[in-house]
Amino acid sequence: MFLSFKTVPNKSVDAAGVKLRYRELGQIGSGIPLIFLHHLTAVLDDWDPAVVDGLAARHHVILFDNRGVGGSKGKAPNSVDEMAQDAIAFIEALGFANVDLLGFSLGGFIAQTIARQRPSLVRRIILAGTGPAGGAGISNVGAVFQEALAKAQVSNKHPKQFLFFTQTDNGQAAATAFLARLNERVTDRDDAASMETIQSQIQAIQAWGEANPAFLSDIQQPTLVANGDHDVMTPTIGSFELSDRLPNAELSIFPDAGHGGIFQYADLFVAQATTFLTK
Repeated sequence: MFLSFKTVPNKSVDAAGVKLRYRELGQIGSGIPLIFLHHLTAVLDDWDPAVVDGLAARHHVILFDNRGVGGSKGKAPNSVDEMAQDAIAFIEALGFANVDLLGFSLGGFIAQTIARQRPSLVRRIILAGTGPAGGAGISNVGAVFQEALAKAQVSNKHPKQFLFFTQTDNGQAAATAFLARLNERVTDRDDAASMETIQSQIQAIQAWGEANPAFLSDIQQPTLVANGDHDVMTPTIGSFELSDRLPNAELSIFPDAGHGGIFQYADLFVAQATTFLTK
Protein backbone atom coordinates (compact mmCIF):
# COMPACT_ATOMS: atom_id res chain seq x y z
CA MET A 1 0.00 0.00 0.00
CA PHE A 2 1.31 3.43 -0.97
CA LEU A 3 1.71 5.60 2.11
CA SER A 4 0.89 9.23 1.37
CA PHE A 5 2.04 12.34 3.19
CA LYS A 6 -1.25 12.20 5.12
CA THR A 7 -0.75 8.67 6.42
CA VAL A 8 2.98 7.95 6.67
CA PRO A 9 4.00 7.48 10.33
CA ASN A 10 6.65 9.42 12.17
CA LYS A 11 9.87 7.53 12.87
CA SER A 12 13.00 8.36 14.83
CA VAL A 13 16.69 7.46 14.63
CA ASP A 14 19.66 8.18 16.88
CA ALA A 15 22.14 10.39 15.03
CA ALA A 16 24.77 12.91 16.06
CA GLY A 17 24.06 11.96 19.67
CA VAL A 18 20.37 12.86 19.56
CA LYS A 19 17.08 11.32 18.43
CA LEU A 20 15.90 12.81 15.12
CA ARG A 21 12.35 12.54 13.78
CA TYR A 22 11.68 11.63 10.16
CA ARG A 23 9.15 10.28 7.68
CA GLU A 24 9.93 7.83 4.89
CA LEU A 25 7.67 7.06 1.95
CA GLY A 26 7.51 6.25 -1.73
CA GLN A 27 9.74 3.70 -3.43
CA ILE A 28 11.49 2.60 -0.22
CA GLY A 29 14.53 0.44 -0.89
CA SER A 30 14.56 1.34 -4.58
CA GLY A 31 17.07 3.68 -6.16
CA ILE A 32 18.86 6.63 -4.57
CA PRO A 33 16.98 8.16 -1.59
CA LEU A 34 15.89 11.79 -1.92
CA ILE A 35 16.48 13.72 1.32
CA PHE A 36 14.35 16.84 1.91
CA LEU A 37 16.03 19.72 3.80
CA HIS A 38 13.53 22.31 4.95
CA HIS A 39 13.25 26.04 5.54
CA LEU A 40 13.27 28.59 8.35
CA THR A 41 10.54 27.76 10.96
CA ALA A 42 9.60 24.55 9.10
CA VAL A 43 8.82 21.13 10.52
CA LEU A 44 7.72 17.98 8.72
CA ASP A 45 4.18 19.28 8.17
CA ASP A 46 5.42 22.37 6.31
CA TRP A 47 6.28 20.32 3.24
CA ASP A 48 3.68 20.52 0.48
CA PRO A 49 1.90 17.15 0.17
CA ALA A 50 1.61 17.73 -3.59
CA VAL A 51 5.40 17.89 -3.88
CA VAL A 52 6.10 15.08 -1.41
CA ASP A 53 3.57 12.62 -2.86
CA GLY A 54 4.42 13.65 -6.41
CA LEU A 55 8.10 12.82 -5.96
CA ALA A 56 7.37 9.75 -3.82
CA ALA A 57 5.49 8.22 -6.74
CA ARG A 58 8.85 7.54 -8.40
CA HIS A 59 11.41 7.95 -5.63
CA HIS A 60 12.34 6.90 -2.12
CA VAL A 61 11.59 10.13 -0.20
CA ILE A 62 12.78 11.01 3.30
CA LEU A 63 11.77 14.11 5.25
CA PHE A 64 13.45 14.85 8.57
CA ASP A 65 13.71 17.40 11.37
CA ASN A 66 17.28 18.42 12.02
CA ARG A 67 18.63 18.79 15.55
CA GLY A 68 16.32 20.89 17.74
CA VAL A 69 13.64 21.21 15.05
CA GLY A 70 10.06 19.97 15.49
CA GLY A 71 10.02 16.56 17.15
CA SER A 72 13.81 16.08 17.02
CA LYS A 73 15.74 16.38 20.25
CA GLY A 74 18.70 18.59 21.08
CA LYS A 75 19.41 22.28 20.63
CA ALA A 76 19.28 23.76 17.15
CA PRO A 77 22.70 25.07 16.05
CA ASN A 78 23.13 28.62 14.83
CA SER A 79 25.40 27.84 11.89
CA VAL A 80 24.77 26.22 8.52
CA ASP A 81 27.97 24.17 8.87
CA GLU A 82 26.70 22.50 12.06
CA MET A 83 23.28 21.90 10.50
CA ALA A 84 25.00 20.20 7.57
CA GLN A 85 27.07 18.02 9.91
CA ASP A 86 23.90 16.91 11.69
CA ALA A 87 22.22 16.17 8.34
CA ILE A 88 25.20 14.05 7.30
CA ALA A 89 25.00 12.16 10.61
CA PHE A 90 21.29 11.54 9.99
CA ILE A 91 21.91 10.19 6.49
CA GLU A 92 24.68 7.92 7.73
CA ALA A 93 22.55 6.72 10.68
CA LEU A 94 20.04 5.42 8.12
CA GLY A 95 22.86 3.56 6.40
CA PHE A 96 22.97 5.46 3.10
CA ALA A 97 26.24 5.92 1.25
CA ASN A 98 24.75 7.94 -1.62
CA VAL A 99 21.73 10.27 -1.68
CA ASP A 100 20.06 13.02 -3.66
CA LEU A 101 19.25 16.28 -1.87
CA LEU A 102 16.30 18.66 -2.18
CA GLY A 103 17.14 21.81 -0.22
CA PHE A 104 14.54 24.55 0.06
CA SER A 105 15.61 28.01 1.34
CA LEU A 106 17.74 27.38 4.47
CA GLY A 107 17.76 23.75 3.36
CA GLY A 108 19.45 24.88 0.15
CA PHE A 109 22.29 26.39 2.15
CA ILE A 110 22.62 23.10 4.02
CA ALA A 111 22.56 21.11 0.76
CA GLN A 112 25.38 23.20 -0.71
CA THR A 113 27.42 22.69 2.45
CA ILE A 114 26.86 18.92 2.52
CA ALA A 115 27.99 18.72 -1.11
CA ARG A 116 31.19 20.58 -0.27
CA GLN A 117 31.89 18.76 3.02
CA ARG A 118 31.05 15.23 1.79
CA PRO A 119 30.92 15.24 -2.02
CA SER A 120 31.02 11.43 -2.22
CA LEU A 121 27.72 11.26 -0.31
CA VAL A 122 25.73 13.30 -2.85
CA ARG A 123 24.68 12.24 -6.36
CA ARG A 124 22.33 15.06 -7.48
CA ILE A 125 21.06 18.28 -5.89
CA ILE A 126 17.88 20.35 -6.19
CA LEU A 127 18.22 23.91 -4.83
CA ALA A 128 14.88 25.71 -4.49
CA GLY A 129 14.22 29.24 -3.26
CA THR A 130 17.79 29.59 -2.11
CA GLY A 131 21.09 31.33 -2.84
CA PRO A 132 24.85 31.19 -2.42
CA ALA A 133 26.81 32.27 0.63
CA GLY A 134 27.13 36.05 0.57
CA GLY A 135 24.17 36.28 -1.79
CA ALA A 136 22.30 39.55 -2.21
CA GLY A 137 19.56 40.20 0.34
CA ILE A 138 19.93 36.96 2.29
CA SER A 139 21.21 38.67 5.45
CA ASN A 140 17.97 40.71 5.56
CA VAL A 141 15.81 37.65 6.18
CA GLY A 142 15.18 38.51 9.84
CA ALA A 143 13.69 41.89 8.94
CA VAL A 144 11.65 40.41 6.08
CA PHE A 145 10.34 37.69 8.39
CA GLN A 146 9.32 40.17 11.10
CA GLU A 147 7.61 42.42 8.57
CA ALA A 148 5.58 39.47 7.28
CA LEU A 149 4.54 38.51 10.81
CA ALA A 150 3.32 42.07 11.41
CA LYS A 151 1.39 42.16 8.13
CA ALA A 152 -0.17 38.78 8.86
CA GLN A 153 -1.35 39.87 12.27
CA VAL A 154 -2.96 43.05 10.94
CA SER A 155 -4.61 41.36 7.96
CA ASN A 156 -5.54 38.07 9.67
CA LYS A 157 -3.54 36.14 7.09
CA HIS A 158 -0.80 33.54 7.28
CA PRO A 159 2.79 34.89 7.09
CA LYS A 160 3.50 32.54 4.19
CA GLN A 161 0.96 34.47 2.10
CA PHE A 162 3.46 37.33 2.19
CA LEU A 163 6.74 35.39 2.36
CA PHE A 164 6.15 32.60 -0.17
CA PHE A 165 3.77 34.05 -2.75
CA THR A 166 3.31 37.18 -4.86
CA GLN A 167 0.54 39.58 -3.92
CA THR A 168 -1.22 39.19 -7.28
CA ASP A 169 -4.57 37.44 -7.55
CA ASN A 170 -2.80 34.42 -9.05
CA GLY A 171 -0.18 34.34 -6.31
CA GLN A 172 -2.71 34.61 -3.50
CA ALA A 173 -4.98 31.95 -5.00
CA ALA A 174 -1.96 29.65 -5.05
CA ALA A 175 -1.23 30.57 -1.42
CA THR A 176 -4.75 29.62 -0.36
CA ALA A 177 -4.49 26.26 -2.12
CA PHE A 178 -1.04 25.59 -0.63
CA LEU A 179 -2.14 26.38 2.93
CA ALA A 180 -5.15 24.07 2.52
CA ARG A 181 -2.83 21.25 1.45
CA LEU A 182 -0.67 21.80 4.54
CA ASN A 183 -3.71 20.96 6.67
CA GLU A 184 -4.51 17.69 4.91
CA ARG A 185 -2.69 15.64 7.53
CA VAL A 186 -4.81 15.68 10.67
CA THR A 187 -3.23 13.02 12.92
CA ASP A 188 0.28 12.43 14.23
CA ARG A 189 1.38 15.89 13.19
CA ASP A 190 4.81 17.23 14.01
CA ASP A 191 5.68 19.62 16.84
CA ALA A 192 5.97 23.30 15.94
CA ALA A 193 9.41 24.90 15.86
CA SER A 194 10.24 26.73 19.08
CA MET A 195 11.13 30.42 19.13
CA GLU A 196 14.62 29.44 20.34
CA THR A 197 15.06 27.26 17.26
CA ILE A 198 13.77 29.97 14.94
CA GLN A 199 16.17 32.51 16.41
CA SER A 200 19.09 30.10 15.93
CA GLN A 201 18.03 29.54 12.32
CA ILE A 202 17.81 33.29 11.66
CA GLN A 203 21.32 33.71 13.05
CA ALA A 204 22.57 30.96 10.74
CA ILE A 205 20.86 32.54 7.72
CA GLN A 206 22.21 36.00 8.51
CA ALA A 207 25.73 34.60 8.87
CA TRP A 208 25.35 32.80 5.53
CA GLY A 209 24.23 36.03 3.88
CA GLU A 210 27.17 37.94 5.35
CA ALA A 211 29.78 35.28 4.54
CA ASN A 212 32.39 35.58 1.84
CA PRO A 213 31.26 33.98 -1.41
CA ALA A 214 32.08 30.28 -1.51
CA PHE A 215 33.88 28.58 -4.36
CA LEU A 216 30.94 26.81 -5.93
CA SER A 217 33.04 25.34 -8.71
CA ASP A 218 33.95 22.47 -6.39
CA ILE A 219 30.30 21.31 -6.33
CA GLN A 220 30.46 19.07 -9.38
CA GLN A 221 27.14 17.26 -8.91
CA PRO A 222 24.36 17.94 -11.42
CA THR A 223 22.12 20.60 -9.85
CA LEU A 224 18.61 21.83 -10.60
CA VAL A 225 18.07 25.40 -9.40
CA ALA A 226 14.42 26.47 -9.07
CA ASN A 227 12.69 29.61 -7.82
CA GLY A 228 9.90 32.09 -8.43
CA ASP A 229 10.64 35.26 -10.36
CA HIS A 230 9.86 37.46 -7.33
CA ASP A 231 11.41 35.90 -4.23
CA VAL A 232 11.37 38.38 -1.32
CA MET A 233 13.16 36.07 1.15
CA THR A 234 16.19 34.87 -0.83
CA PRO A 235 16.09 37.21 -3.83
CA THR A 236 15.75 35.52 -7.20
CA ILE A 237 19.04 36.99 -8.39
CA GLY A 238 20.69 34.41 -6.11
CA SER A 239 19.20 31.59 -8.15
CA PHE A 240 20.68 33.07 -11.32
CA GLU A 241 24.01 33.37 -9.52
CA LEU A 242 23.88 29.72 -8.44
CA SER A 243 23.08 28.67 -11.99
CA ASP A 244 25.98 30.73 -13.35
CA ARG A 245 28.56 29.64 -10.78
CA LEU A 246 27.76 25.95 -10.36
CA PRO A 247 29.58 24.02 -13.11
CA ASN A 248 26.76 21.56 -13.85
CA ALA A 249 23.49 23.41 -13.22
CA GLU A 250 20.17 23.98 -14.94
CA LEU A 251 17.72 26.72 -14.00
CA SER A 252 13.92 26.88 -13.72
CA ILE A 253 12.23 30.20 -12.89
CA PHE A 254 8.46 30.19 -12.37
CA PRO A 255 6.46 33.26 -13.48
CA ASP A 256 4.39 35.41 -11.08
CA ALA A 257 5.78 33.36 -8.19
CA GLY A 258 7.75 34.00 -5.05
CA HIS A 259 9.86 32.06 -2.57
CA GLY A 260 7.38 29.17 -2.70
CA GLY A 261 7.40 28.87 -6.48
CA ILE A 262 7.91 25.10 -6.27
CA PHE A 263 4.67 24.85 -4.29
CA GLN A 264 2.71 27.24 -6.50
CA TYR A 265 3.74 25.20 -9.53
CA ALA A 266 3.84 21.88 -7.69
CA ASP A 267 2.87 19.66 -10.64
CA LEU A 268 5.34 21.31 -13.00
CA PHE A 269 8.11 21.26 -10.42
CA VAL A 270 7.52 17.56 -9.68
CA ALA A 271 7.72 16.80 -13.39
CA GLN A 272 10.95 18.81 -13.75
CA ALA A 273 12.49 17.28 -10.63
CA THR A 274 11.53 13.74 -11.64
CA THR A 275 13.10 14.19 -15.07
CA PHE A 276 16.23 15.66 -13.49
CA LEU A 277 16.59 12.89 -10.90
CA THR A 278 16.08 10.07 -13.39
CA LYS A 279 18.66 11.23 -15.95
